[in-house]
Amino acid sequence: MDFSFSEEQEAVRELAAQIFDGMAGTDRVAEIEASDDRFDRELWAQLADAGLLGIALPEAHGGAGLGLLETLLVLEQQGRRLGPVPFWSTVLVGGMSIAEFGTDRQQGLLDDIVAGQRIVAAGFDDEGSLDPARPATTATAEGDGWRLDGVKPSVAFAPVADLLLVSARADGGTGLFLVDPADDGVVVERVDPTSHTSAGRVTLERAAADRLGGPAALDWTLARARTGLAALQVGIAEEALRMTAEYVSEREQFGKPLSTNQGVALRAADAYISTEAIRTTLWQAAWRLSAGLDAEAEVLAMAWWAGEGGHEILHATQHLHGGLGSDVNYPVHRYFIWGKQIGDTLSGPSATAAALGDLLAERGKASI
Repeated sequence: MDFSFSEEQEAVRELAAQIFDGMAGTDRVAEIEASDDRFDRELWAQLADAGLLGIALPEAHGGAGLGLLETLLVLEQQGRRLGPVPFWSTVLVGGMSIAEFGTDRQQGLLDDIVAGQRIVAAGFDDEGSLDPARPATTATAEGDGWRLDGVKPSVAFAPVADLLLVSARADGGTGLFLVDPADDGVVVERVDPTSHTSAGRVTLERAAADRLGGPAALDWTLARARTGLAALQVGIAEEALRMTAEYVSEREQFGKPLSTNQGVALRAADAYISTEAIRTTLWQAAWRLSAGLDAEAEVLAMAWWAGEGGHEILHATQHLHGGLGSDVNYPVHRYFIWGKQIGDTLSGPSATAAALGDLLAERGKASI
């Protein structure tokens, strides 16, 4: 079988790499971190001009009409350069969900997303619930709309968002809801997450909301959201490992490069194997989702590798840099904190492993 990407997909990856390499260097990311909104609007505009914000969105709304795989290739390149832009929440989570489940009126939002004129922040983690598939935020039907009550403690890019996509539970089951952050029932407070990127605590008090799709919409979106986080983690881990290999090859101790020490080589080799494990499980899960196949177990296995394996990889790269790895101003440290943030988004690896175990146990009972 041929597992290589198509020419079109390679072109998408090369274009994304060119933009992120040119506009999201270490100094630029540090500059954005020190800004008020921690959002690189120049990079965002460049991604819009290149057509990457509409990569998976319908051609009728100005998009390229491609799919999940191409979107993940862009996210992988973002991870390599830690580009401080809301591509994951706006394009993959928000845009693709609206394209899949939105009414004609809701799909009108896609034109602005493709043009880079509407930022979507996605909030699935709740106070009071460790499982994003079982949100603590409640939704109550009111007339033709809904009212939401709950707290999303850390929503990436919420302070700069034009639209919130959040999860909530209602009498008819869980669901996705679109919320205007300017509504009187919404309070967004800036917070400083582990990754030092833009984020906000979102408090919903009888906030007006518009439901997106039916009960199946949340599970559909969470599966794809997890693949996006794993794609970011692949890029982060791969680049951190490349930086580490370069450092230990050049840094000498007792008259020889650090890389010649067996312990260093073995630690780096383990990190490389774990990086490839995240990559392999990512593309297996993503392919099954794109092909319309059941991918529940594959997504959970991928999410575990992205969380647990990602932590081990980035801890190793930081450790192999010695004292420099603990310097918060040294580039590899930023990769560590981004990777840690991703690993804890949409529940951590322990909760993911438990969910995978429960799923496999249920399937085992069903087969008896």
